[in-house]
Amino acid sequence: MATYTPAELANKLKDGLLSFPVTAFDANLEVDEAGYRKHLDWQSSFGVAGLFAAGGTGEGFTLTPEEASRVVRMAVEEAGDRVPVLGSAGGSTKQAIQNAQDSEAAGAQGVLLLPPYLTECDQEGLFAHVSAVCSSTTTGVIVYNRANAIYSADTVARLAEKHENFIGFKDATGNIEHITKVVAKNGDRLFYLGGLPTAETFALPLLQLGMSTYSSAMYNFVPEFALDFYQDVRNLDNAAVTEKLKRFVLPYLDIRDRVAGYGVSIVKGGLKAVGRDAGSVRTPLQDLTEADLADLGALIAQAGLMPAPATV
Repeated sequence: MATYTPAELANKLKDGLLSFPVTAFDANLEVDEAGYRKHLDWQSSFGVAGLFAAGGTGEGFTLTPEEASRVVRMAVEEAGDRVPVLGSAGGSTKQAIQNAQDSEAAGAQGVLLLPPYLTECDQEGLFAHVSAVCSSTTTGVIVYNRANAIYSADTVARLAEKHENFIGFKDATGNIEHITKVVAKNGDRLFYLGGLPTAETFALPLLQLGMSTYSSAMYNFVPEFALDFYQDVRNLDNAAVTEKLKRFVLPYLDIRDRVAGYGVSIVKGGLKAVGRDAGSVRTPLQDLTEADLADLGALIAQAGLMPAPATV
C-alpha cells in the first residue's frame, strides 16, 4: 500500500532530483535480480527524491508485463523505505492499466504514464487513455508529454479536474510555448518535470518555466555530480551550471550522439566504466563500442567524477 497520498507524493517529488535506475541484465539478457538490487541499494543511498523503476532508462519498453511488475516490486523492497519508488505504464490502454495496477500491488507510490504504443492520438483519445489509467489506481499518475502523446493545456486541465490522483506533467518536447500554456493553465495543481535527454542540458532554462525538477539518467553512475548539478540549477547558479556543462555534460553528449539509442546505452556504459556493471542493453538498443566506452571512461576520470569502488 502506498505510504504517500497523491498530493503528498507530488510535494515530495517536485523539490528534489529524480532518476530512473537501469534494469540489470545477466549474460543471457534476463533480469539480474542480485545486480539490480545492488544497484538500487547504491542509488537510494544518496539524496534523490524519487526513483522510477522500469522506465525508459530502465528499458521498460523491452520488459514483459511480468518482468516490469517484478522489477518494480524489487525496487520497492530494496529502496522503498528510503525513497519513493514509482513504476511505469505503457503500451495499449489495457496494458497501461495492468502496469499501473501491478505497480500499486507491488507497493509503488505512483506511475509515469508513457505514450500509447505506436498510433497517432487526438486529444479525446489521449484524455480517455489517461482517464482510464487514473481510474484504475489510487496512486499518483504523471503523464509523459512526448512523441505521439502531446497533451494540450485544456486536456491536462480536464484530467486534473476529474482525477485527484493525476499529479504531474513531464515534458520531453522542449516546446516553450506549449509548456508555458500548460503551466499557465494548471498552475500549482500539478508539478512539472523535465524529461528531455540529457535533462541537465535544459534544466536551468526550464526552471524558469516552472519545471522545478527533472529526471537524471547520469545519476545512475555519477550520483553525487548529478545531485550537485541539480542544486546549482535550483540555486540559479549559472556559473556553476556552465562549468559542469563544459567539464562533463557537453562532452558526454558528444559520445551519446554517435549512435541512435545511445541515450540509454551510455548509462549502462557509464556504470561499466565506474566498476558497477549492470550488463548489456536489450535489442533494439546496442551497447557502446569498445572505443566509445573507453572514451566515456576517460571523460569520467578526466572530469574527476569516478565514484568510490563498489563493495561486495
